[in-house]
Amino acid sequence: MIQISEDLLLLPVQPEDAEAIFTLTDQDRPYLREWLPWVDGTKSVEDSLEYIKFSQIGGKAGTLLNLAIIWKGDIVGITGFNKIDRTHRIAYIGYWLGRDYQGHGIMTQAAKALTTYAFNELQSNKVEIRAAVGNKKSRSIPERLGFVQEGILRSNEWLYDHFVDHVVYGMLADEWEDK
Repeated sequence: MIQISEDLLLLPVQPEDAEAIFTLTDQDRPYLREWLPWVDGTKSVEDSLEYIKFSQIGGKAGTLLNLAIIWKGDIVGITGFNKIDRTHRIAYIGYWLGRDYQGHGIMTQAAKALTTYAFNELQSNKVEIRAAVGNKKSRSIPERLGFVQEGILRSNEWLYDHFVDHVVYGMLADEWEDK
């Protein structure tokens, strides 16, 4: 558990979260689909449960950590480390937030807490965040936190019927200490 504030905490996803995660995905389906390639494959609570099981296996192996974003008692999105590379000491942050919960600083606070966690608890040397070039809201998170734009990965993700380029943002442990 990562307690960020009285109203905001991050908890490992659990099987009992499947319905809330699916409901949030389903109600924001057109919005989320614009940038997330897994939305069409999430058609039922069972699909969300499979995601949670996958997350738990990766969590036990130490290769990823998916967390429910709890704001004022409700699940409002998902964040965490899509990949934890212990060999190269890099943690890759990913996130999505329900449309109704944007504009409250939730994701910026969550990404900040995860970055600190990666450096202090995982002993990562680098934290990386990738976002589609056109996804201005997602890109604003690492930019707001002072991450360095390291480059563009061309045609990096297949998004239903087209490829999208990704911007890569990085933060090094010694840079974070200076902030």
